[in-house]
Amino acid sequence: MARSGMFDPALMAPAARDAFVKLDPRTLARNPVMFATAVVAAAATLILFHHLATGTGDLLFEGQLVIWLWVTVLFGNFAEALAEGRGKAQAASLRATKDQLVALRIGKGGTAEEIPATQLKRGDVVVVVAGQQIPADGEVVSGVASVNEAAITGESAPVIREAGGDRSAVTAGTTVISDQLHIKVTAEPGSGFLDRMIALVEGASRQKTPNEIALTVLLTGLTLVFLIAVGTLPAFAVYAGGSIAVPVLIALFVALIPTTISGLLSAIGIAGMDRLIRFNVLAKSGRAVEAAGDIGTLLLDKTGTITIGDRQASEFVALTGVAESDLISAARLASLADETPEGRSIVMLAGAGDPLAADAEVVGFTAQTRVSGIDQQGRSIRKGAVDAVLRLGAFPDGAVSELRQITDRIAQAGGTPLAVTENGRLLGAVHLKDIVKAGIRERFVELRRMGIRTVMITGDNPLTAAAIAAEAGVDDFLAEATPEDKLAYIRKEQAEGKLVAMCGDGTNDAPALAQSDVGVAMNTGTQAAREAGNMVDLDSDPTKLIEVVGIGKQLLMTRGALTTFSIANDVAKYFAILPAIFVVLYPGLGALNVMGLASPNSAILSAIIFNALIIPVLVPLALKGVAYRPMPAASQLLRNLAIYGLGGVIAPFIGIKLIDLAVAGLGLA
Repeated sequence: MARSGMFDPALMAPAARDAFVKLDPRTLARNPVMFATAVVAAAATLILFHHLATGTGDLLFEGQLVIWLWVTVLFGNFAEALAEGRGKAQAASLRATKDQLVALRIGKGGTAEEIPATQLKRGDVVVVVAGQQIPADGEVVSGVASVNEAAITGESAPVIREAGGDRSAVTAGTTVISDQLHIKVTAEPGSGFLDRMIALVEGASRQKTPNEIALTVLLTGLTLVFLIAVGTLPAFAVYAGGSIAVPVLIALFVALIPTTISGLLSAIGIAGMDRLIRFNVLAKSGRAVEAAGDIGTLLLDKTGTITIGDRQASEFVALTGVAESDLISAARLASLADETPEGRSIVMLAGAGDPLAADAEVVGFTAQTRVSGIDQQGRSIRKGAVDAVLRLGAFPDGAVSELRQITDRIAQAGGTPLAVTENGRLLGAVHLKDIVKAGIRERFVELRRMGIRTVMITGDNPLTAAAIAAEAGVDDFLAEATPEDKLAYIRKEQAEGKLVAMCGDGTNDAPALAQSDVGVAMNTGTQAAREAGNMVDLDSDPTKLIEVVGIGKQLLMTRGALTTFSIANDVAKYFAILPAIFVVLYPGLGALNVMGLASPNSAILSAIIFNALIIPVLVPLALKGVAYRPMPAASQLLRNLAIYGLGGVIAPFIGIKLIDLAVAGLGLA
């Protein structure tokens, strides 16, 4: 996806305008700390107007104070608006694409009528020919075609979409560039993938994550504590024989509360999702992004995820006493109605032969039976996973033993064996070749360095699974896995307190994707898988989960680092503003003026100005994120405390002193 730079002028102007729009109290109320700052800024403004009318008070000091209080609120709004604005240009492009879509809907008489895509409903069937855009999310019900998905993924290389198997899901806005497809619409108007993508890149659908909510509650609690503390100071000052002006109390309150992290908190969350989008991964919630930073176990479906996915038939191996032609004929007939790439590869390897009879009864494959076949003209043929086929009947021990030897040899070579029977007789096996994706072993090594355990999930027998697992470099595998087995494994890991991520692309992966803490569905997969996952990888690259984990960790680290910096820089503000306010009542507090600030008014203004300016200074870090490097958590924590904790203490001392010199030199206080 095309993206604008962090401070592109095209983003800055709208963000500056939106900063004022976000002064709406209904919007500010979502950030209690900035809302409190706005309330006291409004109070300070009213006091200033009163003093202007009566000619009382220190108007120069109060006027500057009011300006910088409002600037603090505006900078906080600007940070959030800039983070949101980075997705709006992409959203506008996607919305334009969506609004221009038209559909050729197949009517009851089989004729096609052209209608706006917005009028399509779930269950409608449309035809899309070469050169046309797909009008709605759906499943291919017939046809095979090349599809250009660059409008969604940014990748110009076309992909194949076809009926059956795990490559049948199509997305609105993509373009058919060859042949034609008949597509059944699976999304209601306004709820399709393109609609969700628009909402996500705009940030409109982002909900606060549990950690973000907890931090907001903490910051709100601190604000209330300081509000109560500051509210009691006038009575304390009277008791001590003095007084404190209300504008000064307002300045003290704003300096005490954690405005820095509050002004950046929303921008950090939005930017985390934006970084995912830059990697062509759509997260349906911020919770999923956070969870990605803490996962301990990663489950990967083998076919289409670890391996390329299209297993190809390479060899027919008949049992002793069985003519190879009989095995080939049976395997071919059993595969004629099989629309999967594996089934078609068996037909291609077998060559020409008898067609399906008109009265043929097709037995479809299911994840539970793991067997398919056909009943035709007295021939009952079944093919499927070896153990599943052997459970179909009582076969002679010698035939079973020989079949085991054949399938073990295929499995040990990393292939997938399919057993074939006809009329209760074992014929032999078909050798399907699996190809592990290039570079995936190195990626798993990197995941291991992150402390993440990888587990391959497959329906293959244990020998095949072990061979593929060894070649790919995963830590463990679960063989002959049914959808129920995947669910049970995830629940077992979660019961042990681990966060689990799952990558998958098939309909049979949907329950596991829904159960996992982070479910990453491949965009090339089925609609069921994409709906079940809480993330969708538009490039369908399972190794990209490394980037997803890194972004999740980066989000958590950025929030923690800036929170540490915010609390640390409050310490320096206290050294500036507390002596300035209380030195008249308690002259001994002058010893705390370690920065040697020029005057009480100058100290107060310098602290408030620094409090405002530090927010935009930290915006690039909030948007870009703290750099993540695979290392032990304790080392990472110490490193960030040294940088952002110590830096948060030192920077304000320097910054406030420089501002004080400028304020005093210009005669502003």
